[in-house]
Amino acid sequence: MGAFTQINYQIVFSTKFRNPTITHGFDKELYYYITKVLKEKNCKPLGVNGMPDHLHILTGLHPSVCLADLVKDIKLSTSDMMKGNPKFPLFDYWQSGYAAFTYSFNDVRRVFNYVKNQKRHHMGVNYYDELKAMLIANGIEFDEKYLL
Repeated sequence: MGAFTQINYQIVFSTKFRNPTITHGFDKELYYYITKVLKEKNCKPLGVNGMPDHLHILTGLHPSVCLADLVKDIKLSTSDMMKGNPKFPLFDYWQSGYAAFTYSFNDVRRVFNYVKNQKRHHMGVNYYDELKAMLIANGIEFDEKYLL
């Protein structure tokens, strides 16, 4: 018998120092690249979107894939793609950490819409406040100095 799983994650991380280095107009190219990385890792990409200073990735995680390794692979491969690319002239690095939240099958559509509507969402809230609210809503203890 095979393994039957449903492991849905929303992964969130920012650029180094939250610098706005994800160039508008080329951001979709980055999202497509991340989608390819997810597929190469046998994950199920459900949505990728973000702002100039951070990303949201909604994906089904393959049971053979370790979340920390997946995030590391996404960051390393996108860094290689973006550094020296004239489409992302200000990009330097990603932040060292990340946040990840699990969601049930019944929550995926809601989270997908949240990820899809990042630009509208951020008209009223910045990344710091968004991340802090997500951590609180998911019952995750944190030290605010690591959110700065």
